[in-house]
Amino acid sequence: MDRSRPGVRGGPGFFSLGPRRVLCPYCNVDNDKVIDSRGADAGKVIRRRRECLGCHRRFTTYERVEQSNRLMVIKRDGTHQPFSRENILRGVQAACGKRPIPEQVKERLVDSVEEEVHREFDREVPSAAIGERVMAKLRDLDEVAWVRFASEYYQFKSVEELKQQLKLLDGRVKDVKEQQKLF
Repeated sequence: MDRSRPGVRGGPGFFSLGPRRVLCPYCNVDNDKVIDSRGADAGKVIRRRRECLGCHRRFTTYERVEQSNRLMVIKRDGTHQPFSRENILRGVQAACGKRPIPEQVKERLVDSVEEEVHREFDREVPSAAIGERVMAKLRDLDEVAWVRFASEYYQFKSVEELKQQLKLLDGRVKDVKEQQKLF
């Protein structure tokens, strides 16, 4: 093997992160070959189909870009904590409860919010900005889920506050699916 060429394993320009450690989920052998590799999630993820050379079973792995500079969320009480996609997903799942909303739709909603937040904020994001984005997407997805999420987000102190928000929800113009936005 010619290690003097760029991009060749061990050669200049090859960034190795140490020994390859992909264990077969069936037999725990660290010996596989990549059968297929393709982009997923609009190019943000690489999906690889692998075949274990020990047991000859196939499995899939995903590679995602790790966010190098962690985005910090500024909570209402002023504390900071690392941005967590899982926290958003947990909130969306709680709001949706047993509503007939497929898990994939919830995942896409969270993906969309995460993408917007990382695009618009560099180091810190107020939790209110995240909550507003989630509520806007839930409002279009399912009004009952929106009410559940809004009741936690706004921390209603009375039924009157809830009625006020419901009046605003009811009075808005609803978008027609598959119709382009005017503005």
